[in-house]
Amino acid sequence: MRSPTDRRAPQRSDDRRDAILDALHQVLRESSFEAVTIADITRHAGVTRSAFYFYFENKAVALAALMERVLDDAFFVNDVFTLAGGAPESRIRTMIEGVVATWEAHRYLFSALLAARAVSGTVQEVWDSARESFVASVAEMITTERAAGAAPDGVDATVLASVLMEFNDRLLERLTLGGPLTREQLMDGAAALWLGGIYGRTST
Repeated sequence: MRSPTDRRAPQRSDDRRDAILDALHQVLRESSFEAVTIADITRHAGVTRSAFYFYFENKAVALAALMERVLDDAFFVNDVFTLAGGAPESRIRTMIEGVVATWEAHRYLFSALLAARAVSGTVQEVWDSARESFVASVAEMITTERAAGAAPDGVDATVLASVLMEFNDRLLERLTLGGPLTREQLMDGAAALWLGGIYGRTST
């Protein structure tokens, strides 16, 4: 399936496109998204400016494509949470730790994404689609837990899952921008919110 970030359908092996995305990832470690130029990216990638525009309309669209690389990590975290067995507290804590670990591994990218969302509809679309892609599996897990008597009935499972994913979105933003709470406090609060939202309790 063709990504909305590509001007051309990707080939089975496209070294230039990969080089551009690798270069963008590297320069974002050294400069803010606003400061990065197409020239910076192409110089690091060893490609021409026309090669960049062959694949991407602008640097924001290239950033959105780079974000798609992170989704494999996020899907793994989601699968562990929704498919694994074990106590709810343990699964939720593991999921929150996985979200934070993914952020830690790509913190420069998340900082750039926050800056780009305000100016690029493509970045916003990819961000929203990524978040929404987890809703169905979380909602299914909530429904299964309710049917098994492990979680109380409540608000529609899809609505609850959507709101919880919106919260994780906000958690990533707060981790990136900083604030009065420590990372551990944010993780504790997030775990309590998920546990309370799904299971009606905040601790064992």
